[in-house]
Amino acid sequence: MKAVGVKQSLPITEQEALVDIEIPKPSVGDNELLIKVTAVAVNPVDTKIRMRVGQADDYKVLGWDAVGVVENIGKHVSGFEIGDRVFYAGDISKPGCNAEYHCVDYRIVGHAPESLDDLAAAALPLTSLTAWELSFDRLQVNVPSVHAQRCVLIFGGAGGVGSIMIQLLKQLTDVTVIATASREETQAWVKQLGADYVINHHDDIKQQLDGLPQPTDIALLTHSGDYFETATEVIAPQGRIGIIDDPDQALDIRLLKQKSISLHWEFMYTRSLFETADISAQRDILNQISDLINSGQIRSTEGTRLNAMSASTLKQAHQLLESGKAIGKIVLPVAY
Repeated sequence: MKAVGVKQSLPITEQEALVDIEIPKPSVGDNELLIKVTAVAVNPVDTKIRMRVGQADDYKVLGWDAVGVVENIGKHVSGFEIGDRVFYAGDISKPGCNAEYHCVDYRIVGHAPESLDDLAAAALPLTSLTAWELSFDRLQVNVPSVHAQRCVLIFGGAGGVGSIMIQLLKQLTDVTVIATASREETQAWVKQLGADYVINHHDDIKQQLDGLPQPTDIALLTHSGDYFETATEVIAPQGRIGIIDDPDQALDIRLLKQKSISLHWEFMYTRSLFETADISAQRDILNQISDLINSGQIRSTEGTRLNAMSASTLKQAHQLLESGKAIGKIVLPVAY
């Protein structure tokens, strides 16, 4: 089958940074679905792993957001039939979906929303799972707390995860949402998604929060190392801080003590990496996301559509992500 791979870590402007390749079509495992991929999305994790490959002996296929059609089913699979249209984020420890066909554990796959085309649906899985797990498993904003009114401050509200998290919080809870965005177009974007207040993370955070509800929970979705200390200063006592990125330097958790603040990591791949007892929660989350999309409660965060997936178009996507100027998700059809 055809695919796009990486064999050595190179700047995305280099010709060999991503390469069109042909590799064997995968065979379905007992707990797997074989998917004919029809659309993919690109995430920051793709660019990070591309730059961590180093000099590999063989090509690594990236890609952890896909929509496709079930072509074959493993003997232990239930709840799916050949021909089902599905969407998923996959398992970071296994080959990615930048390929014509892809195998994935059925327990982390959902039925794609019927109201969206393949490209709009491809924008959803990874960020929806991350936003859902961060909001409800880690920060537990839907669980009663010591705070009479929950207020969530989201750093990086216009990114892929922030764009879904704002919608989930406003549709499924009664929390107040403050989102950060630095450009006129990104500020407009997060307002459209439902943020109650928007502040600029390049300006004085504490000054901008003056007069607004005090955050009881904070989601550090980007540059967490830069904003961690400020977060501990502005958050309410007994609040929760959630982080999804990789801080450049160690965080001083002593700053959390006086206010009894709890720190929560969210890594969307934990359930698939360790095949946790609740691994199928991701299937359930994706199906709930489908229902919310189909009912019109939330919308796709697709931002940019590129031409059919190839090494060339994926390079465009990686460049746009690395520029830091992408709004929403970058999606590509797979049409080999």
